[in-house]
Order: sequence, then structure tokens, then C-alpha cells
Amino acid sequence: MIAENFSSRLLESAVSEFARLPGIGRKTALRLVLHLLRQDKEAVGRFGETIVRLRNEIVNCRICHNISDTEVCAICSNASRNQSVICVVENIRDVMSVENTHQFNGLYHVLGGIISPVDGISPSSLEIDSLVKRVEAGGVAEVILALPTTMEGDTTNFYIYRKLKPFEITVTTLARGISVGDDLEYTDEVTLGRSLINRVDFERSMGR
Repeated sequence: MIAENFSSRLLESAVSEFARLPGIGRKTALRLVLHLLRQDKEAVGRFGETIVRLRNEIVNCRICHNISDTEVCAICSNASRNQSVICVVENIRDVMSVENTHQFNGLYHVLGGIISPVDGISPSSLEIDSLVKRVEAGGVAEVILALPTTMEGDTTNFYIYRKLKPFEITVTTLARGISVGDDLEYTDEVTLGRSLINRVDFERSMGR
């Protein structure tokens, strides 16, 4: 424990703010703040400005709900990507994980979570209706369900599958190269890439 004997209220306040970040204790927070104090004022100013702009200016893409600097993200507006395939993921980190495999050239749909009654997350809390509307609008041939291989992930997969069943599209899921219970962001790029390439029909994956 660090003794609370700061000689400056500003220093103490800065340490307290850094310590609010996930995984950052007060000892690490103090080290980070002291590092900033050793930098020139211009560098610290750029750092502060970047954080403020990040919070004030970043938005969610109105199509896929990925983070973006503009109303439509760079992926959705990229005409060279396959517009007929949508990969459904839980969160923004999963988009980054799939992109890092360099094995997918379609579009994404970020749900913003998965169904979890225990945590109070219902289908209406997620971007499922907007996914259905994207499919309903036409032009989509395949939806890939790339959600965690957990009970909550499987529940969400099945719910989405039922919502998309009336449409004449292919619904697939990742091959089970990913261990049961794993999140995409913790899966190595090679395994995730192979799971994308070898994806299977969702109905077959349920043993039907």
C-alpha cells in the first residue's frame, strides 16, 4: 500500500483518476502520473486532448455498431469488402480479433453483448433487431454467428438463428476449433482464422 502522504492535491487527484482504470492499482497509477510529469507540456497536452476527443467525438457506426470516427465506419463503407456476408460478434474487441486473422473480408454486426438473464441482458438490450432489419433489406447471403462458445453465447446464437430462419440466407457458426467457454479475443489468430474458414451450417452444428 502507498502511504496517502501526497505533497500535492493535484498529484493525488490524478493518481485517483488513473487508479479508476481497470487493472490499474494506486502504485501503477502513481508511476504513470510521475511519468507524465517528466514529459514536456506539449506531449502531455496531446495526450489529454486525445483522451477528451476520444470520449467526445467517437461514435458507433449506424450500420454495424462498431466504433467509428464517422457515421458509417471504414469497414461498412469499404466497397471492396463482401457486402453479402455479415459476421455477428459480441463486442468491438471481437471485430479486432477477426480482422487480425486476415481471413474475413465481409461486414460485421456488433451486438453489444450476449443474452444473459442473470446479468439482466435480454434480447431487447442487444442489437438483434437491427441485424434482422439488415437482412430484411436484402443483399445478405450469409450470416456468420461468431459468439463465445459459452451457454450464453449458444443461447444468443439460437435466438438469432430463429429470428433469421424466415429469410432465405445461410446461417453458419464458427468451427469448434475454439475451445468451449472461450472468448474470441483470447483465441489465437491461427485458430480463429481456421474456425472462420471451416465454419459450419448452424443447424448442423446443433446436431439436427
